[in-house]
Amino acid sequence: MAIKSPPNPAPILTSLQPAKGKLTSQLKQKLGFGLLTAVSTFTVLPIIALGIFILVQGIPSISWEFITGYPREGMRAGGILPAIVGTFYLTLGTAIFSVPPGIAAAIYLSEYAAENRFTRLIRIAMINLSGIPSVVYGLFGLGLFVLFLQFGSSILAASLTLSIMTLPVIISATEEALRSVPQSFRVVSISLGASRWQTIWRIVLPQSLPGIITGVILGLERAAGETAPILFTGAAFFLPRLPTSPMDETMALPYHLFVISTQVPGMPVQIQYGTVLVLLVFVLGMNLTATVIRSRARARRQW
Repeated sequence: MAIKSPPNPAPILTSLQPAKGKLTSQLKQKLGFGLLTAVSTFTVLPIIALGIFILVQGIPSISWEFITGYPREGMRAGGILPAIVGTFYLTLGTAIFSVPPGIAAAIYLSEYAAENRFTRLIRIAMINLSGIPSVVYGLFGLGLFVLFLQFGSSILAASLTLSIMTLPVIISATEEALRSVPQSFRVVSISLGASRWQTIWRIVLPQSLPGIITGVILGLERAAGETAPILFTGAAFFLPRLPTSPMDETMALPYHLFVISTQVPGMPVQIQYGTVLVLLVFVLGMNLTATVIRSRARARRQW
């Protein structure tokens, strides 16, 4: 009787190797997704918890009198209307002095300037300026605008100081937004007879508007929440009235929050968290407005 030789296991092992490799790849993918989910959860949960805590602590003090009234009894009672109006004025002044020159500088760097040592030096300078502590900007504004130019402690001096602090963010974000527009848009526009400026104004800027708005809002949000620059240049400890001129001092929400948290004994904690909540709503309102404008601009974008 003939004895059959055992089957060769090599084809079986060869067929199992791709399945094993596929299983390993799927396992790595699931582990990667699980790790990313865990990191995202641990990042987002503290932010959500902080927001809920501020809301719970601050909502009892929110009332019509708190929003529209003036502080009294050593700021332990009354409202925060001067601080709200002052923050709005400072943010508006920062936008006036930083957005037009910031966008203009970004257009020059992106569309006109050649790639050379000078432009590289400018970009390095912007990166370094973005990392300078805000208190340094405050001391610079004190020396230049308050003392040298004799603007005094005023909304004008504080807005100019905040605009200098905001410029690097706006310039960098706007330049990146302009560079993201496909080069073919420029080539087609110029080939049809448009000048370079007409191409920038009618084609490049509208297509890069979502990115520009993002950079502007990031810069203005930082300006709205800063304390050190306005501490030296325009913020007042207590003003029971609204400013009537750019040369007046003003209260502001960040500085007011610092004052009532550290300088006023016996301050009710609800007023502190109510002020935090109003400042948070002010910043989130800017974000919401920018999101709506950005969404509409993206809907009209052609790429």
